Amino acid sequence: MREKVLIIIMVMVLGDWSIRGCLGRFVVEKNNLKVTSPESVRGVYECAIGNFGVPQYGGVMVGSVFYPKTNQKGCNTFQDSDLSSKTKPGGIPLFVLADRGECYFTLKAWNAQNGGAAAILVADDRVEPLITMDTPEEADAAQANYLQNITIPSALISNQLGDRIKKVLAKGEMVTIYLDWREALPHPDDRVEYEFWTNSNDECGPKCESQLNFVRIFKGAAQILEQKGYTQFTPHYITWYCPEAFIMSQQCKSQCINQGRYCAPDPEQDFSKGYDGKDVVVQNLRQACFFHVAKQNGKPWHWWDYVTDFSIRCPMKQNMYNKECADKVIRSLGYDVSKIDECIGDIEADDDNPILKAEQEAQIGKGTRGDVTILPTLVINNRQYRGKLDKGAVLKAICSGFEETTEPAICLTRDMETNECLENNGGCWHDPAANVTACMDTFRGRLCHCPTVQGVKFIGDGYTHCEASGALRCEINNGGCWKESQYGRTYSACTDDYRNGCKCPAGFRGDGVNGCEDINECAEKLACQCPDCSCKNTWGSYECSCGGQLLYIHEHDTCITGKDAANSEVSWGVMWVIILGLTVAGVAGYALYKYRIRRYMDSEIRAIMAQYMPLDNQPNHMPSQVTTV
Repeated sequence: MREKVLIIIMVMVLGDWSIRGCLGRFVVEKNNLKVTSPESVRGVYECAIGNFGVPQYGGVMVGSVFYPKTNQKGCNTFQDSDLSSKTKPGGIPLFVLADRGECYFTLKAWNAQNGGAAAILVADDRVEPLITMDTPEEADAAQANYLQNITIPSALISNQLGDRIKKVLAKGEMVTIYLDWREALPHPDDRVEYEFWTNSNDECGPKCESQLNFVRIFKGAAQILEQKGYTQFTPHYITWYCPEAFIMSQQCKSQCINQGRYCAPDPEQDFSKGYDGKDVVVQNLRQACFFHVAKQNGKPWHWWDYVTDFSIRCPMKQNMYNKECADKVIRSLGYDVSKIDECIGDIEADDDNPILKAEQEAQIGKGTRGDVTILPTLVINNRQYRGKLDKGAVLKAICSGFEETTEPAICLTRDMETNECLENNGGCWHDPAANVTACMDTFRGRLCHCPTVQGVKFIGDGYTHCEASGALRCEINNGGCWKESQYGRTYSACTDDYRNGCKCPAGFRGDGVNGCEDINECAEKLACQCPDCSCKNTWGSYECSCGGQLLYIHEHDTCITGKDAANSEVSWGVMWVIILGLTVAGVAGYALYKYRIRRYMDSEIRAIMAQYMPLDNQPNHMPSQVTTV
């Protein structure tokens, strides 16, 4: 009878959950699949990202499709098929095409990976919208071993596209495909916001072990990204409510708190032993409250420390999954237990808990994000992550959420991406002399963008041309302009007077970039053309002299005699004497003017003061005081 009641309750709960899912929606996360050949199938299609393996978020993978003659559903190994003979070093990667059905999606992927495939495409066996391929809900020991070892990406394609590809392959034609994850996640700005929907339960099999291992391994990277402001992280916990008709039943009482409002399944799926679902709800609430308090203290990244330490120090298997153990962990991290308890509140109260109520509301999808129905789940920039919880895979997904050129250094390491600027400078403009390049390495690839170097901004298209502009531009490889030294002299076509461009200096002609050629002023009769002048060309200039006692006047391009020069010197001497005399006279006149003004002002002041008091140099006309005896 007890089992019968339990089944009814679970059906009611799951039925209610299904209704809520329909009112909201489950969003199938997709990426692009581009067929480049043959012409009959060429085009861009959508495919659904599998929730296992390692999707290459932010990247692209190219390969040739292989559809086996036998084992077409991929439920058996490919070691005896012709797949192994086609996967050779140096060859184009192979994408195995398998039909849906007969076995788990994960087993198909595992067999394809062991056969040497770089990815697996599963063709749907019915005409329907794309679905998300997930891992088995309950996996035995053998399945658990291979689930976490699947590393190739997977994609579900439509029944129609699968049939078209099979027909082309049957004709002996090669089908080349690009799997493109570059736009699988939004990347609007320089900060990534992500959520981790998790559970404190450590007795739910491979999925629980997977998420606990992920938290421990990913903790360091997550805390660095959070502390430096690159990310904004929020943990979440899924709960559901008990149907009203069963609130007073023993099953709901053991699985729920707050009078059936917040429930979780029994950890061992056995009501007769171990911990109850309500224990899981309380510990989930405690973890959510810890994050709430840590965030108020300005250190939300401490959540990773608490969850990691709690999983190690307070496991269910050692009967330490309780408040006493949790409080010890909280105190060891320097937090006040009373603040956590205040946040948790009364779990027996017939009232809403603000934290858990907000969690239930957050489960319902908004905007581009669907309902959260899979545990564990990562939501990155409001889109659900698909793939296994692996540090490298998740970090790549987070890195793909940054706007290009704003990624932190951890996203541009060799383990995370390929630096395309290292080969042929990424096809961008490059100045070898100044060692300046327009190639900017990004997580998704590279950008050709004219740089700013030492405060000097380069302008251009970034691919074939970049030119220094603005002040100080001549400091960087002479602004890309011509420069040469000869005979102890240096001339340059770069001047800071011009924001950009090159101009040959006086005495030279040319484009100022490839070269400047000396102008022969003498041969071209541009200077030193007076009858008595003798012209000699020099590099960048010229020399002009006069014969006999004549002197050359550069300003007038003429030769004059010494007497003319002397007269000129006398004339200039007289002129300077006149100027000096006028200057002295002006200064003397100004001094006299100032002196007279001052005397006049002094006399006026004395006259005014004399009306109110006697001055020292005036006689005293006041009568003497008379004393009568």
